[in-house]
Amino acid sequence: MGDKPTIAISHLGCEKNRIDTEHMLGLLVEAGYGVDSNEELADYVIVNTCSFIEAAREESVKTLVELAEANKKVVITGCMAQHFQEQLLEELPEAVAVVGTGDYHKIVNVIERVEQGERVKEISAEPTYIADETTPRYRTTTEGVAYLRVAEGCDYRCAFCIIPHLRGNQRSRTIESIVAEAEQLAQQGVKEIILISQITTNYGLDIYGKPKLAELLRALGKVEIPWIRMHYAYPTGLTPDVIAAIQDTPNVLPYLDLPLQHSHPEILRAMNRPWQGRVNDSIIERLKVEIPSAVLRTTFIVGFPGETQEHFQHLLDFTQRHEFDHVGVFTFSPEAETPAYSLTNQVSTEVMAERRDQIMALQQPISLEKNQQEIGKIVDVLIEQENPQSGELIGRSGRFSPEVDGQVYVAGQARLGTIVQVKIHSADAYDLYGQIVS
Repeated sequence: MGDKPTIAISHLGCEKNRIDTEHMLGLLVEAGYGVDSNEELADYVIVNTCSFIEAAREESVKTLVELAEANKKVVITGCMAQHFQEQLLEELPEAVAVVGTGDYHKIVNVIERVEQGERVKEISAEPTYIADETTPRYRTTTEGVAYLRVAEGCDYRCAFCIIPHLRGNQRSRTIESIVAEAEQLAQQGVKEIILISQITTNYGLDIYGKPKLAELLRALGKVEIPWIRMHYAYPTGLTPDVIAAIQDTPNVLPYLDLPLQHSHPEILRAMNRPWQGRVNDSIIERLKVEIPSAVLRTTFIVGFPGETQEHFQHLLDFTQRHEFDHVGVFTFSPEAETPAYSLTNQVSTEVMAERRDQIMALQQPISLEKNQQEIGKIVDVLIEQENPQSGELIGRSGRFSPEVDGQVYVAGQARLGTIVQVKIHSADAYDLYGQIVS
């Protein structure tokens, strides 16, 4: 290591941010820096921030203030750095650098300049960079799972969303590049790859002239990875071609993460969602018929400006009717650079919280029933943790994605990072419980 400083990274926000963190770690390790998970021992702390909604910003600010109070030299990266670069430098004298979402690959150079006494601002106005399979990466997930970014940025302009402002327009990687990285991950023993981007069903549109998700899935089907899971699949992009690829490719899990956000056409139009209120029941019904084993997850936003009780009732009825396996609910967060910020008829925080709780209360018995249908089945489970006290193992079946869905609590012996067969004997609204089948 020589006389190079040690660096800790504090990661906040989504899995897209996590991949940026992993690349920064990889680049720093390659350049000979000591990387320590203990912030107290590190010379510098890189805080990879989130700025998606108010709550995320508050968490980022809290982390930055705590580190500043501990007299740490702080490098601020990620969405908040892109968003509030001037304010951060002004208000946090401990911040030695701010690095934008399209500039994290310059992290070694940034640290070198800081070491020379410079206060660095490295922020491209229009982020255009995307890492590929040649970029060093130091994974921070459990050994059996890895996220794989297929594209960065977004071409849509939903009225509530600040992401295009922070991450730029969509830029996809080539199929060859993604497959090459998947092969590397397979060699590292990864058992599950999770494909992420802002809109995975639009993958390839920018570089190939049309979406190429079906071709990508078929190409990944040749890689020796047992599970391939997709996140952020817009339902209108689940074309017959994509559905056929999911059906024909054994290692692609029939897990569909559909970020619907709402059901009422008027609210969807106000949100400026890509399909302008055309998410009707037929899309969801078609998916259930064509992929009978499909596990459907969705997220909703309640309290969008102008959402009436009638609009909300429409969403409740929609949730009840479709019986999704997993539902996440956010309350609307007004973001200054978005069109929704200045809309009239803002909904009170009390009403928003009440509506969120109502949907979650409605969903719980549905999730419970779905989980109870697993009782008596023998399912594949990826083992991820072991409770040192009880020896109980914790993992996930194909029904559950990391961090957002439930887990499977397993009795028996197995190595971490392996997939084993588990007989499910009980279930609650979130989790399953079972015994390894020897």
